[in-house]
Amino acid sequence: MRIFKILILMLAVATLGACASKFQSYNGPEVTRVQIFKGQRKLYLMHGDKALKMYDIELGFAPIGHKSFEGDGRTPEGEYTIDRRNPNSAFYLSIGISYPNAADRAAAHALGKSPGGDIFIHGGRRPGDPKRADWTAGCISVSNKNMREIYAMVKNGTPISIYP
Repeated sequence: MRIFKILILMLAVATLGACASKFQSYNGPEVTRVQIFKGQRKLYLMHGDKALKMYDIELGFAPIGHKSFEGDGRTPEGEYTIDRRNPNSAFYLSIGISYPNAADRAAAHALGKSPGGDIFIHGGRRPGDPKRADWTAGCISVSNKNMREIYAMVKNGTPISIYP
């Protein structure tokens, strides 16, 4: 009976430890800008002009060019802001990008289309997601391990520049 109680306690501690590991803390230099270079498939967390971290990324399934409308598979290009967080994302963790801005909405409406929205930097693939290199609907994907770091380091209100 005593061994059974010890096993239950160990299982409970392991479960709590696994839950806690999703969220990291960070107390280093402030991330003052996120930079995405779509052509290089790189994301940089910047403090002033110094890169604190660099990550490999995957993009929308049609990565070349600026996002024009919902469903085009493109990742936006331009200047935005990190504007929300989702600790319960279907893609592990995610931070939201302020797409669409007024110019994005006007351009999409001129085409008679919706600009879409819900563009995020998020964790990796789920079972059943496409296996090609660029697979999202327009978001920026990193590994779950990297997403834990990014989620801890990047605060709401941080500017993000997305380049071709």
